[in-house]
Amino acid sequence: MTERRPIDRDTAPTRREFVTTGTGAVLAIAGVPAVWTRRDDHDLVIRGGTIHDGTGAAARAGDVAVRDGRIVAVEGRIRERGRREIDARGLVVAPGFIDIHSHGEGNMREDPRVESVVRQGITTLVGGQDGSSRAWGGAGRAGDPPESGSFVAWFAAVDAMRPAVNMAAMVGLGTVREKVVGEDDRPATPDEMARMVALVEQALADGACGASSGLEYTPGAFAPLDELIALCRPLASRRLPYATHMRNEDDRLLEAIDESIAVARGARCPLQISHLKTQGPRNWPKLDEAFRRIEGARREGLDVAFDRYPYTAYQTGLTNLFPVWSRDGGGAAFLARLDDAASAPRVRAETLGKVELIGGWENVHIASVRAPEDRAAEGKRLGAYAKSLGMDPYEVAVGLLRRSNLNVGMVGFAMSEENLDRILAHPLGMVCSDGGAFAVDGPTRRGSPHPRGLGSFPRVLGRYVRERKALSLEQAIHKMSAFPASRLGITDRGTLKVGLAADIVVFDAQRIADTATYEQPFQYPVGINTVVVNGAVALHESERATTGTGKSIRPRM
Repeated sequence: MTERRPIDRDTAPTRREFVTTGTGAVLAIAGVPAVWTRRDDHDLVIRGGTIHDGTGAAARAGDVAVRDGRIVAVEGRIRERGRREIDARGLVVAPGFIDIHSHGEGNMREDPRVESVVRQGITTLVGGQDGSSRAWGGAGRAGDPPESGSFVAWFAAVDAMRPAVNMAAMVGLGTVREKVVGEDDRPATPDEMARMVALVEQALADGACGASSGLEYTPGAFAPLDELIALCRPLASRRLPYATHMRNEDDRLLEAIDESIAVARGARCPLQISHLKTQGPRNWPKLDEAFRRIEGARREGLDVAFDRYPYTAYQTGLTNLFPVWSRDGGGAAFLARLDDAASAPRVRAETLGKVELIGGWENVHIASVRAPEDRAAEGKRLGAYAKSLGMDPYEVAVGLLRRSNLNVGMVGFAMSEENLDRILAHPLGMVCSDGGAFAVDGPTRRGSPHPRGLGSFPRVLGRYVRERKALSLEQAIHKMSAFPASRLGITDRGTLKVGLAADIVVFDAQRIADTATYEQPFQYPVGINTVVVNGAVALHESERATTGTGKSIRPRM
């Protein structure tokens, strides 16, 4: 690796001069005045790095210059000076990472710093996943947050937060169904169908970058094929994707892939299969056939791709262990079925079958609870926790759900690392976190979340590129930047190209790694040197800017 040497002090501020509040300005701290140089200087120059432009092309050495929030030069040597300069010798310079499947918007209002996101090199989050979105294209109702309903209002709320990173969002088809049809397992009436389609059309007109479904969750699970096709037709003319958490990811995985393809074929829209996995050891051998079906649909002319996070455990709600039919009608109805002598034995039997599929209660990790009296369960394997209480694990699970009004998060250990290698390396695969936004301090440090929310992107680069060599560095960066940008109509970022928004990450390819674990999740990754968001330095050598420069992002068609 090239030896790193300090750059000229005349062009480089000290770490004490770090804080950047906007393009072209370096504010003083500790009494050091702001410095302005010649009119033709750049706001920022990143010098001497190994440039991976996001396209998958071979790397090259060079400099990157930024002015007014845009990339203005990518050259072997930039002669002009920068008001701020960063020495990137021995480091990789790449486009800021785009997390195509994120739940980071859930905590953004509480903590716009979104520390666990920016410290991974992620500069754009794509929320509204798994059929659930903060907005849905309509007007809010009494008691809803002020940004609810309209995507215009929701994007305005994001901009007002001044978050550290950019935010794009899909419209959740489960949210649309809940607002129009409710939580019951029944077909939509013709009038309800027309209203749902209108909400999707409005959401897309207002800037949603696709539509998502969560078909293992309620009420999305109650949507039949014809409803999904109808709601996805507005995507076709915009070439925006239908992103689906499929109806099944284990024993009926292949049938779920077929249904997803049928939706895209019927609606004539792109398909994005969310967090592709083969869940449960008995389903691990299905990956070859899953690839065959996806690749076959691609050969037929469908625009099909998928994403995946780099872990062999998933995170969901504890209720997802229970059968979908038992959740018909909402939470109260579900809890009533647990007490009903006619339904309770069947619920128990089917739940235990799902637990057996993933290897038993020891493979169920309690991530979060709402009830204060159950905080001791967080971070514990449910089997061991139940044993410590001298209770049956199923009864412990039911008790946790009752006391937390069903708000219990779990991590399930059920996937194969060899399959994960292949999924990450596949040409149609992208990288996502499927995680939330957290911090080691403040309001978002709570529970025992899946480490994917703090380490996904560095983990791919460290474990799966450098250590396991499942894919090359060029491939990985492409899957984190230009590829997801192209899926979502985000044409003004995703590559290091003159004229595009200056979202940039600088990292040490020999050192980058995740440090968050299932037992100790609140740990940031290492090896990320600098993150630039819309031309402003958000992170440099572990120091954070005090003001966020992220904004809402809409497709540019």
